Amino acid sequence: MGVGTTNTEDRVNASVGLLDATEIEFRLAADVPNGGVLLSLPALLAVGLLRHTRENFKLPQGFYQLESIFLLLAFMALARVRSIESLRYCSPGEWGKLLGLDRIPEVRTLRKKLKLLTQDEAPTLWSRELSADWMRADQASLFYVDGHVRVYTGDKANLPRHYVSRQKLCLSASADYWVNALGGQPFFVVHQDVDPKLIQVLQTDIVPRLLREVPNQPTYEQLEAHRLLHRFTIIYDREGYSPKLLADFWKLRVACLTYHKNPGVDWNRWEFVPHQVTLVSGEREEMLLAERGVFFEDHHLWAREIRKLTKSGHQTSILCTDYLSDTATVAAAMFARWCQENYFKYMREEFNLDRMVQHAVEDIPDNTRVVNPKHRRLDGEVRKTTAILVRKRAELQSASTSKGTPSKQAALELKMGELLQEIKALDQDLAVLKQERKDIPKHITAGELPPEERLNRLARQSKHFIDTIKMIAYRAETAMTIILREKSMMSRKDDARHLLRSIYQNEADLIPNETDGTLTVQIHYPATRSAADVIQHLCDELNPTQTIFPGTNLKMVFELVSPLNPRDQEV
Repeated sequence: MGVGTTNTEDRVNASVGLLDATEIEFRLAADVPNGGVLLSLPALLAVGLLRHTRENFKLPQGFYQLESIFLLLAFMALARVRSIESLRYCSPGEWGKLLGLDRIPEVRTLRKKLKLLTQDEAPTLWSRELSADWMRADQASLFYVDGHVRVYTGDKANLPRHYVSRQKLCLSASADYWVNALGGQPFFVVHQDVDPKLIQVLQTDIVPRLLREVPNQPTYEQLEAHRLLHRFTIIYDREGYSPKLLADFWKLRVACLTYHKNPGVDWNRWEFVPHQVTLVSGEREEMLLAERGVFFEDHHLWAREIRKLTKSGHQTSILCTDYLSDTATVAAAMFARWCQENYFKYMREEFNLDRMVQHAVEDIPDNTRVVNPKHRRLDGEVRKTTAILVRKRAELQSASTSKGTPSKQAALELKMGELLQEIKALDQDLAVLKQERKDIPKHITAGELPPEERLNRLARQSKHFIDTIKMIAYRAETAMTIILREKSMMSRKDDARHLLRSIYQNEADLIPNETDGTLTVQIHYPATRSAADVIQHLCDELNPTQTIFPGTNLKMVFELVSPLNPRDQEV
């Protein structure tokens, strides 16, 4: 029954179908590794880890409860267990103590559970409901949108190639488009196996969903009465620059902020005025800003153009269709895009965001629009031939301007004749290639691809499910960092997260008391007094929540163990 198994009776009953799920039962335990991760339970439940789960997910009869699987995956993310396979090198009995079980499921069992939970559209529905809850709780009206490329290095899936900016290479990958809040908090993610680029994703997937889900939008009557009022604001980078897109979204009364791709000549320096800008962190910074109006005649749209003058003299141009916010507010929102980039970096490094969850693959729908491989090959030939032609013409130019002795001049003339013949042949070949490329459509549907070039994709629902778990873990960790900063003025922004990681991996004693209905979690004393003060403050903030451990009647009580043993206290 596996290493660490003690509840053999329930496991036998579950194996023959006589048990729906085992009861959660905590026992007295000392020095439990990763026991500090239990401090995150109130935040995980508040963020929504177990919200809407019973309505969307079901597991057949077995030993493990549905809630135990969700808690295990969230605790793994916070304790930085990099993948499900990494559990092979963890003590299953010690992890089981954190969940009130004799042991956690082994890797094979956990993968079977994950497959059952993600065999339909349940992860998508669950994520959508949580996203709507988060938007209502945050009163969100400003959304950052950006793409993230997940590189695939396996050989089972035949994915299209994407340009990966952080590696400066075109690699097999899939694209995810994330929607985040002002401080970087994630709302939802849109997976794209064949990347149609940001503009199309905004038009077809993101903005229609936001129009349905963003809370507290102005009514139709309010929009009619106030012609400059907008529903909400989306912020994206230069990839989405399109005056037509700005105009189309303003017809829906959706405001946009983006960088101007073609700003033109620099403005006069005397136009730039100092503004006090409040950053996301709450700090205030002085920026030199200037503003003008710009009219896109083809789309009948007036937009605001705001420029920031840097110390080096560079002018960064912003286009904006938010006509109500002041200049400093618009600049603060646009230049806070780094918070989303930091989110991607942090999630890759700490939560293993790009990790492949399942090796299963599935076909891409036949109606998916993809690049025609014949067109891509011809385009490559055109580029290659053009590069050769440019070099030959440069050689001809160099030979024609060279001077020397009569014998050298004769050799140069002979070489120039050969170059002229080569250039003429290359010109003819290039014309033929360009005509062939023109005759072949650039895009076709996936169903029109030849069998040997058919594209497929990795299983989407499992990845979407784990991404949602990691979003919940990140939101819970962020909420806890706010509590930590109330007690300690940390010099660096990430210090609170570093301290939380050490707390999650700290040992703890578990003391259940059925009579009083409590489960006391005693965190071992950390290395420094300052860290101990912060942990004590965290315990003082968490205890009033009176969190009940899921599946039990035990109220969580968090304590910090004194650094002195009883004998030392007597002395």
